[in-house]
Amino acid sequence: MTADAEPRRSIEVERKYDADDGTQLPDWSALPGIAHADEAEVRELDARYLDTADGALARARVAVRRRSGGPDAGWHVKVSAPDGRHEWQWPLDEDAEDPVVPAAVAAAIAQWAEPPFTPLARVRNTRTAYALRDTAGALVAEFVDDRVRARDERSGRESEWREWEVELGPAAPADPAWQAAFFAAVDAAVAAVGARPAASDSKLARTLAR
Repeated sequence: MTADAEPRRSIEVERKYDADDGTQLPDWSALPGIAHADEAEVRELDARYLDTADGALARARVAVRRRSGGPDAGWHVKVSAPDGRHEWQWPLDEDAEDPVVPAAVAAAIAQWAEPPFTPLARVRNTRTAYALRDTAGALVAEFVDDRVRARDERSGRESEWREWEVELGPAAPADPAWQAAFFAAVDAAVAAVGARPAASDSKLARTLAR
């Protein structure tokens, strides 16, 4: 990756839910705009988060990670904003046990923090993903069932949990009213099987018990 590499940019519009180990998956057939769900796709993900020693990125509500596994493996910067979580992504560098933030990523986050960056957390996740598609086969949303094993690298605290995410895809209408109705239907489907809104807004925050 070159120092001037341009990231791929996107905005995540999603909801997260907590589920117990034995909770059955929801029925998505009643969701607006969903005609069918693809077969399950299992992904093994391994994310390593970094921050400054004094937590400058965390204070700015910015997360930096290097994640391997799955279709979006790479270096990610996530910035929380009122319209969703803005994500910038760069290609994956060579595999490293102790990853070093590449120059292009460091330049992108210089407004919030300067090196050195040190390990903050490691989040490993067995993800089962389902593409939710419309009648034309376009991706309206993705539902993922995550089995998470996490470690706070600075305290040594380890934790495990099960989490669901529903994220809008490129075929989802941009109309806020449609999106509100869609997520209301998701909430109802999730509640019907006994799951609940997530206690934390991100895996990193939960790993660090924030």
